[in-house]
Formats: sequence, C-alpha cells, structure tokens
Amino acid sequence: MSRILCVGEALIDVVTSPGGQPSEHVGGSLLNVANGLARLGHRSSICSWWARDPHGELIAASIASTGAEVEPGTDSAATTSVAQATLDAEGRAKYTFDLTWDVPEVGDLSGVSHVHTGSIGATLEPGGAKVVELVTRLRETATVTYDPNVRPAIMHSPEAVLGRVEELVSLSDVVKASDEDIAWLYPGVPLETALRRWVDLGPAMAVCTRGPLGAYAVLRGSRDQLVVPHNTVALADTVGAGDSFMAGLVSGLTDAGLLGGPVQRMRLAAAAWPELATALHRAVVTSSVTVSHAGAYAPSLAEVRAVVAADPYLA
Repeated sequence: MSRILCVGEALIDVVTSPGGQPSEHVGGSLLNVANGLARLGHRSSICSWWARDPHGELIAASIASTGAEVEPGTDSAATTSVAQATLDAEGRAKYTFDLTWDVPEVGDLSGVSHVHTGSIGATLEPGGAKVVELVTRLRETATVTYDPNVRPAIMHSPEAVLGRVEELVSLSDVVKASDEDIAWLYPGVPLETALRRWVDLGPAMAVCTRGPLGAYAVLRGSRDQLVVPHNTVALADTVGAGDSFMAGLVSGLTDAGLLGGPVQRMRLAAAAWPELATALHRAVVTSSVTVSHAGAYAPSLAEVRAVVAADPYLA
C-alpha cells in the first residue's frame, strides 16, 4: 500500500483559555495532517523533528494511537518544540513558539505516492531548504499539496517568506490557505486575485478557507469559482481546524483518484467542479468535527460519514 508522506513540524501545544489553566496537547500542522489522514483510513507517515524527551514521548504516543507512521531519524532533535496557544473568548488561537527545525534523511521513498508539506517546516531553516529539496525529488513520482499556514511570530514578514511560499506553490498540485494567511502574505490583494496568482504558478486547484463563511476554490482550467458553505457546529476552539480541512481534502481527492502519482496529476488537471465537490465537502465536514472538540482532534472516517449521511447535500 502506497503512503502519504507529511513533512514538517510536530510539537506540543500549550493551550491557555481565558481565565483557565494551561493544558498540553500534541500538535503541529504536519503532525495533525498525518494523524488526520490515518484516522480517515489512509497509510500516512510523518517526517519531522522532535526529541526523545517527555514531550517527544507524548507525540510518539499520539501517532501510535492513530496508526500513522514515523520516518526514521525524526526523533533526533535535542529538545521537542513547544507552541504557546492563547485562546480568545470565541475560541480562536494565537501562537508563540519555542522551536528548532531540521529534516532527517528520508531513506525509502519508493512507496510515497503523495507528499504534503507547509507551515513553519517549509520556511524555518535549516530544515526549510531541505523540505524544498525533498518535495522537488518526490514530485517526479508523487503528487504534492501545500499549506503555507502562516505563523507571523516565526515568519516575521511577508517579504521574508514569500519567495519560499511561491516556490512551493509552483511545485504543488493543490494549495490551501486561510483568508488570514492570504491577507498577511498579500496585503490589500483580493482573495480571488491571490488564488489566481497561485494557480497561474502551477497548481491545478487553490483553496481558501474562510471560517464561518466556508471555503472558496479556484481551478487553473476554469473561469468559475466554487463556494463551499461551512457545516454549522457548536465551536469548542479552532485549534487544528485548518489542518483537519487539509487532511479531509487530501483524503477526498485521493479517494477520487485525483492525487497519488503522475497519472492522478493529469486527472486532477483535467477535472471539473462536479468531480471535486465531494472532496471539498469532506474537507469542510472533517474540519467541522475538529472544531467541535477541544484541541487538534482528528475525526475518524466513520464520524465524517455519519455527518454526511445526516445531510445528503454534503455527499
């Protein structure tokens, strides 16, 4: 069985709610996606950078619980990175970080049919340049997805990271970002203009998540845009929401035969909106289940299917 490789950070989120005590959760954008994909029934692995310390043991246990795999060398860091997530009254998270980032040598790439990367791991050195090198190597035999997942506390300014962001966009088949990511990367530029810029660089599809407004998508081969409404749930917090959306999107596109290698890349490039709607709905539903739980909760495929069964318009 081929696998989906997720390359990027895994860390501990220390989450503090208004008036509450800090609580520790396993997190990191790429770890969340790897765990999410495993819970959705895919063989996934994580190539990351943590230590053999108590925080690293929490991360390893989380991965084991979902069935995702760990690439050799991932636990070679001196210390495990930590993110401080402070929640506002509406459950939205703001982050500060204490981290280091590198990429171990990935041994066997023969079974990788798709690679996903993004966030801090694609821009923070020395690991960021190694991520680009790895994605470039894999692109010959695997499809690629990318989520910039902007973190201003680490990335500092749009000018500092935009070259790297657009380099990875150009290597990708699908790119996803939040409206806040795009507003930070391209101040004053309309969402549609930014997404059109991205598909002009190479991806077949670019998707923007917009919180309670759902998602907005454009195709390189279509003048039309697709708006996917959100799925209304009681909000616990937004930790991991974008990563869960990404896992659902990769899962849906893989199951549709639109990600997974060069043949799937050609199918995706030729796909029309009706062929993509189910995958986009899975992304929205997966994310909605996550935000109804505290922390970066990864829903199972059974949970996602139950939501879809209750609302046929989500199929």
